[in-house]
Amino acid sequence: MVDRFPCDSGLKIFSGTANPEFAEAVASHMGTRLSNAKISRFSDGEIYIRIEENVRGADVFVIQPTCYPGDKNLMELLIMLDALKRASAARITAVIPYYGYARQDRKTQGREPITAKLVANLITTAGADRVLTADLHAGQIQGFFDIPLDHLTAIPILANYFAEKLGERDDIVVVSPDVGGVVRARKFAEYLKAAIAIVDKRRPREIPNVSEVMEVVGEVKGKVAIIVDDIIDTAGTIVNASEAIVERGAVEVYACATHAVLSGKAIERLKSSPIREVLLTDTIPLPPEKRIEKIKIRSMAPLFAEAIRRIHYNLSVSMLFKREGER
Repeated sequence: MVDRFPCDSGLKIFSGTANPEFAEAVASHMGTRLSNAKISRFSDGEIYIRIEENVRGADVFVIQPTCYPGDKNLMELLIMLDALKRASAARITAVIPYYGYARQDRKTQGREPITAKLVANLITTAGADRVLTADLHAGQIQGFFDIPLDHLTAIPILANYFAEKLGERDDIVVVSPDVGGVVRARKFAEYLKAAIAIVDKRRPREIPNVSEVMEVVGEVKGKVAIIVDDIIDTAGTIVNASEAIVERGAVEVYACATHAVLSGKAIERLKSSPIREVLLTDTIPLPPEKRIEKIKIRSMAPLFAEAIRRIHYNLSVSMLFKREGER
């Protein structure tokens, strides 16, 4: 838990409309309030933003995940960054708890865009001096920016939840739902001092959001399995992995992820899956109709609040994740 701290008069926090509850929570943990901005639309749907207080010479943070509807929320972020730049803010940090378009980070076949890079260019051009985000789908996206980027992770928050829930035991296995998530699973497993397993899946190249489980690498029989991912979108990957693990003898299956995209039939799939509990964070707002009993939420607002404080006072952000005994 991050302690409240006095907010310097030169620091201002603005929020877009994508996740105002999260922004309010961040401001609350900082012992301050959100600054005022008018956000509305013209009759033809164009977004209008006006900054309603003086920001000249201020250190400004704009909290706006680019979650669904991604096009609208991204455009809103870009317009607010431009407004702040033209209002002579000294430094502008785009705080993007969830970075949309991150899964389009490379070309897998001819004539495809690299949209994650395009979005990075747009954010920089709009006026951001630095970016603060969490659990990017692909780590290389940090290199898409020509400005400083601070990358937070929910792994300690998620792992500590299961450490408290399950206690110390030697029958826990942390499962990566694909080969690309092995590093994430290994870091998670270090907190629980657990073994890891990997689900080898095949994804049809032409069909987004569809995957097929091929094999499970590692011992899951008789184990309590925790599937760890960065995003749960349609829940197809997580549910397929859970079914494969149960078929191979796991006695209990839990799942966790940072970003609750939960599109399409995700909720129905999670309801009918063998997963006992799904742990998510609040980087993306979760509407009431998606708050099923299986889903538990842990907030990243205290972590973002502390990161903002450290950026403002030019302190180390990476020290937030140093474990005891590390330098």
